[in-house]
Amino acid sequence: MMTNSELRRMARRHLDGRWGDLVLVTFLYYILSSCISFPFQVGMDENIWKLFSLPLGWKVPVVGAGCVLLLLLLPLEWGYQVTFLRAWREEPADISTLFHGFRDFWRIFSTLFLQQLYILLWTLLLIVPGVVKALSYAMTPYILRDHPELSRRAAIHLSREMMAGNKGRLLLLWLSFLGWAVLALFTCGIGYLWLAPYIGVSEAGFYEDVRQQYEQRDGAEADVPAAGE
Repeated sequence: MMTNSELRRMARRHLDGRWGDLVLVTFLYYILSSCISFPFQVGMDENIWKLFSLPLGWKVPVVGAGCVLLLLLLPLEWGYQVTFLRAWREEPADISTLFHGFRDFWRIFSTLFLQQLYILLWTLLLIVPGVVKALSYAMTPYILRDHPELSRRAAIHLSREMMAGNKGRLLLLWLSFLGWAVLALFTCGIGYLWLAPYIGVSEAGFYEDVRQQYEQRDGAEADVPAAGE
């Protein structure tokens, strides 16, 4: 089991020589995400409608179109995470990887939509259960990349099994970047173009670590005879 400091150190090693490509991918991801979410944000902003005296009859179609466009963020975000996984594995990781989620749109979209729905429903109960489930399901995008044969629920279930006993580690990994996030604020947000790949590759390394743990544990359990045998 790797410590979080080891994961961050390994992430920096994998990023060496790749910073330019991954910063460019991050910049493009932010631009596309902003463009995709813009119609929804406009539709929901009452001040914009009042400022430009827009007909209120247009609001429902604009919000509806914005909601449809927001669905495109799921496969785009998946491609973004896979880019960092490929970087950790020393595989080619460039702008084209960002759009890989659209090659298998329905499987990627439906699984991630279900994942987010589960997290939302738990969050509606209480914030803490929502955070716990977000941690529990966090490996789902990577599992979709490595196990295209799994169904939606199976991929989410496998993430939950992998994260058993590891949720606290992932939370601490996320929190370890808090100081860097604060510093990035003083760069007018430009620093996030470098911080996001650092976090993304570190999380990809976390997945690799828990995946190996799970496979070793699963293999060991498979060797244990069932009771009565």
